[in-house]
Amino acid sequence: MAEIKQCSVVGIMSGTSLDGVDLALCHFKQINGVWQYELTKAETIQYPEDWLQQLQRAEFLNGRELMSLHSAYGTYLGQIVKQFCINQHVDAIASHGHTIFHEPQHGMTFQLGLGANIAAASGFNVISDFRTKDVALGGNGAPLVPIGDELLFGDYDMCLNLGGFANVSIKSSNGRLAFDICPANMLLNRLCNKLELTYDDKGKLAREGFVNANVLEKLNALDFYKQAGAKSLGKEWFDNSVWPLINELPVTDALATGVAHIAHQIACSLSDYKGTMLCTGGGVYNDYLMEQIQQNCSSIVLVKPQNEIIEFKEAILFAFLGALYLNNKNNVLGSATGSGKNHIGGSLYYG
Repeated sequence: MAEIKQCSVVGIMSGTSLDGVDLALCHFKQINGVWQYELTKAETIQYPEDWLQQLQRAEFLNGRELMSLHSAYGTYLGQIVKQFCINQHVDAIASHGHTIFHEPQHGMTFQLGLGANIAAASGFNVISDFRTKDVALGGNGAPLVPIGDELLFGDYDMCLNLGGFANVSIKSSNGRLAFDICPANMLLNRLCNKLELTYDDKGKLAREGFVNANVLEKLNALDFYKQAGAKSLGKEWFDNSVWPLINELPVTDALATGVAHIAHQIACSLSDYKGTMLCTGGGVYNDYLMEQIQQNCSSIVLVKPQNEIIEFKEAILFAFLGALYLNNKNNVLGSATGSGKNHIGGSLYYG
């Protein structure tokens, strides 16, 4: 009889673009060593204005204030996931949290949303704090989803996520390779905020702008892009290195320059590869950005999946990290994070 391991896990994901909390309830099963999943329910909960403001200023809080917010945000996540899971069978919640600090080079990463409070408010077992063990092992603590790319989306040669940052994972004879590439929605959406817009609908504003060659050259010359191997980005780097270079341009020109920068860096990162690339994340809906990426990556076929995968793939994959944890299986690939050691990441809080 075939071996079958089954569990139902809710993945919770809040990205750096602050566009809301993604919830994905998935049923996982393993048949003859092969993992399969079914997305049972998915929803994005928009942040109320007060939570948007609190998350935006979280990095400037003192220690006492930050720990208080850590608990309060965990309670908030627990409340919304409890509502989301009414009349659903759930074995565990897997929460990414909301990244406030990510400086693995200094041995530090911090995701807001205390798992104990999520468990207390929801009544479910909660797995959280997925990144810190990898950082303790000398890795970047990111990206974490490549193991899901390998085991659930392995039919594609590459998986590109266009979220707050662009990141990619790649099939390789040396194990799954993965790394952050450059800013994406974090840059484009912040520019749109100047016009009191949430995002650039289909890239229409960027299409109207003109690329500033001088600024583009400076962006492409940033030291991060000279680094090889596993590497990750944080908001601190964006605020200090990227935003000052592009902030003074007219918004449409800044958007056009930003799109050119993103497409160029993706093409440079993938110049040695060819095949199919699954594209997910909110940036996939930016038609102009996708056109520019395809023009720059002529040897790669961009694959745009159904909307539920575009929007919820990261939440699905964090649910999968939780499923692996429950089955006592490695859920972090050292080849992707740079820790050099596959391991089980996360902390469990009983509901």
